[in-house]
Amino acid sequence: MKTSTQDKAEGKWHKVKGKIKQVAGKVVGNRSLEVEGKAENVDGKVQEKIAEIKAVVGK
Repeated sequence: MKTSTQDKAEGKWHKVKGKIKQVAGKVVGNRSLEVEGKAENVDGKVQEKIAEIKAVVGK
């Protein structure tokens, strides 16, 4: 199982990648890429929350 620190780092990475995809999709007019970026951004936020929960629980 992943540590909370690792989950948090991966969550931040997914948020950054998602934001880049979202902006790139908006700039070039690629709605699909923009939506994919939003979804990855949300995935990153969820992963960061999981890391917070693991830290509280002590895993």
